Amino acid sequence: MIQTGTIAAVAVAFARFSGVLFPALTPDVFLGGTINFPQPIGPITVGLSPQRVLAVASIVVLTWINVRGVRTAAFIQTSLTAIKTAALAALVVLGLTVGRNAAAVAENFGATFWPAGGFTLALLPVIGAAMVGSLFSMDAWNNVGFAGSELKDPKRDLPFAMGAGVLTVTVLYMLANIAYLSVLPAEGIAAAPQDRVATAVLKAILGDGGLYVMAVAIMISTFGCNNGLILSGARVYYAMARDNLFFKSAGVLHPEYKTPAVALVVQALWTSVLCLSGTYGQLLEFVIFAALVFYMLTAAGLFALRAKRPDAERPVRVPGYPWLPALYLLLTTLIALAMLAMKTTYSGLGLLCVLLGVPVYFLWRAATGASHGASR
Repeated sequence: MIQTGTIAAVAVAFARFSGVLFPALTPDVFLGGTINFPQPIGPITVGLSPQRVLAVASIVVLTWINVRGVRTAAFIQTSLTAIKTAALAALVVLGLTVGRNAAAVAENFGATFWPAGGFTLALLPVIGAAMVGSLFSMDAWNNVGFAGSELKDPKRDLPFAMGAGVLTVTVLYMLANIAYLSVLPAEGIAAAPQDRVATAVLKAILGDGGLYVMAVAIMISTFGCNNGLILSGARVYYAMARDNLFFKSAGVLHPEYKTPAVALVVQALWTSVLCLSGTYGQLLEFVIFAALVFYMLTAAGLFALRAKRPDAERPVRVPGYPWLPALYLLLTTLIALAMLAMKTTYSGLGLLCVLLGVPVYFLWRAATGASHGASR
């Protein structure tokens, strides 16, 4: 759910910004329709649209690249990461200097920021639901752990990579949003076509040329992001198969390229299905709710393991234990509940899929345990 849902959302974003350059790439579904699920899920539009077709095509191309070897995929990842980071930094600088709009700054950072009644408890669910975008921006922070067995010194490198990565993304995300709010008033942000706020900002600064420059930059960013997600995600299914928790074929390496080709193809197939089942925002809700559930379980597991295995080796310390993890668990739970209340359709679907995973897991364990017993 989480990895493939993230890839699908980013692929849809790639196609959506491609629509700036090629207007024929519309989000309008031309083959499919609306499926009315019972509440709390509700209606979901599935089918083909020009944007969804391009999203699937981008997944197929990147999967093919990753099947053919890690070296090419790594080169693409490094190059596109440098380009997208530079583009985002340039957007921040332009937004805070050349494009600074005094009227927008006064409106967005002044006394009118909060509703007329001021900050009230009724706003908390809204704020929690609004965290979807910011949480999604750094949701892949843990992907570096998927390659932990391939690192020379994971005890040193993993904490540094995760900490530095989350800090960098957080700073860039906050600065980018400050730049947006410094250029466009609230109504200008809300009116951005298909939620393409970054392109609307650069268009306000540089005119139509800025619109196309930003669209290209985000296309590069999303394409590079998905390259890394596809590369790392398949390693999880490969490891699961090796641990007898997934189909054995997914744990076989390609005879020539030595890559988990079957795992990559399976990942691409399910991701393509998700691309045809929702918009960018809907896929975000689907992914983030599921991610929050597992982050909650992970934090709870930290306390459980401390109690059950007090003498286990712990090469990485948990800062602020137990207060910081407890606060994290509390806030994550509150955000998940806010999403379920305010964004019920895809959050409800995410909850349903997570719950379906429970019997599947136990049935799989029972089946594989029986087969091992028979073989012995």
